[in-house]
Amino acid sequence: MTEVRQPCPPFTRETALRKVQAAEDAWNTRDPRKVASAYTPDSVWRNRETFVRGREEIVAFLTGKWERELDYALRKNLWTFTDDRIAVRFQYEWRDQAGRSWRSYGNELWEFDEHGLMSRREASINDVAISESDRRIHGPRPQEEHGADFPLR
Repeated sequence: MTEVRQPCPPFTRETALRKVQAAEDAWNTRDPRKVASAYTPDSVWRNRETFVRGREEIVAFLTGKWERELDYALRKNLWTFTDDRIAVRFQYEWRDQAGRSWRSYGNELWEFDEHGLMSRREASINDVAISESDRRIHGPRPQEEHGADFPLR
């Protein structure tokens, strides 16, 4: 049985926006298995300087990430899309084990198979130390903000 993760390519603006929101929602669960299920079994990633291949490596990577990045909360915005590719900008905030707060800014390039599973993900990310009072991302995005651009600063 072939897995299908709607929406599937070819993307329109509407379906690309839905795909981005679905990814944001999944990552905000901080559930590595749930997130990994949106990728092909042999998906390849570059996340900063780390290279990952396949769902089990994705699960291991995300498990470690969310053990280090506490109170993780993410916002993704559609940058552009083609038939089977989507580019996003994102920001997420988190706290480290020492209690310092961070905002991470990044860009991702996604490629999908015909069943709507992501086969390739490349992420470039920079971290900026912030004060706890500067945090502005708290938990999942409210429904009324779906599709809204998140300000750069």
